[in-house]
This record gives sequence, structure tokens and C-alpha cells, in this order.
Amino acid sequence: MEISGLPLHPLVVHAAVVFGPIGALTALAYAGLPRWRGRLRMPMLALALLATGSVVAAYLTGSNFLESRPELGQKAMVETHEARAELLLGLSAAAVLVQVVLTGDAGARAVWESL
Repeated sequence: MEISGLPLHPLVVHAAVVFGPIGALTALAYAGLPRWRGRLRMPMLALALLATGSVVAAYLTGSNFLESRPELGQKAMVETHEARAELLLGLSAAAVLVQVVLTGDAGARAVWESL
């Protein structure tokens, strides 16, 4: 996949590199600054969606880029990059899932065990 002769992957990666950390910092501010939660709620949601979408897009375009240039797969740094991308995609989803379950469980216990 290319835009004007440029591979799409390096272009998409920049979105993940920008939106991922900004989204994480916004989420930390949301959690740590209760007085700002009203103002941070929608930006945090938008950044989370942008970050997630851009990470997935970077992963998919990276796979496509590697298929179009198989000689790159022989380089050790490309293998490291690919392994870290897979870890980022899989650990991020798993971490979010675990945290949602633990948070929901704690909330349910706080409400229902006190009745």
C-alpha cells in the first residue's frame, strides 16, 4: 500500500507514535485529576480510539509492507520490530481486558457486598 509512491506504513506509524502516548497521558490525567474529569472525558475517548485505530493500522500496513519487500524480513532489527509490534498489539488488548475485568469486579463487590 502506497501513497504517491511512499509506503503507507511509515506514514501511519507516526499517528500511533503521537496518539498513543498523548492518549495514555490523557488517561493518566483523567484518573489522577478528578476535578478535570468532565473536561478530559471526551478528549480521552477520542484519543483512545485514535490511538487504538492507528496502532492496528500500523500493524496491518507493516505486515503489508513486509510482504511487498520480503528481503527486509531477513534483517535482525526488522524481526525485533515485528516482534515488538505483535507484543504491543497483543499485550495492549490483554492488559485493557484484564484491567476492565478487575475494575468491574471491584465495583460490583463494593456495591453488592455492602447491601
